[in-house]
Amino acid sequence: VQLVESGGGLVQAGGSLRLSCAASEFTFDNYAIGWFRQAPGKEREGVSCIISSDGSTYYADSVKGRFTISIDIAKNTVYFEMKSLKPEDTAVYYCAAGWGATCGREYGMNIWGKGTLITVSS
Repeated sequence: VQLVESGGGLVQAGGSLRLSCAASEFTFDNYAIGWFRQAPGKEREGVSCIISSDGSTYYADSVKGRFTISIDIAKNTVYFEMKSLKPEDTAVYYCAAGWGATCGREYGMNIWGKGTLITVSS
């Protein structure tokens, strides 16, 4: 059981990236799937989350209007479209999932990906 992230990299400010988070050896049935990030020297923070059962979403204020989370149930994959990237978005981004969990907090997120680095240059 694992989450596999992809899509990180280096991008200029104002650019876009799309992250993917694929479930391996389980399905996203009744899961909360979130994206968290940790910038150098800072604590990890939750930036977005989606509930697989009803598609409801959560966004941190810092990314509202710029980032979009979505889920493809058939592909068992969650996507994270990031636009208008800023240097302060530079961080390691982690995908996490929890069965029956709620969005907005790490509690209950018991499956974590290894993380993917996003660097936004000014």
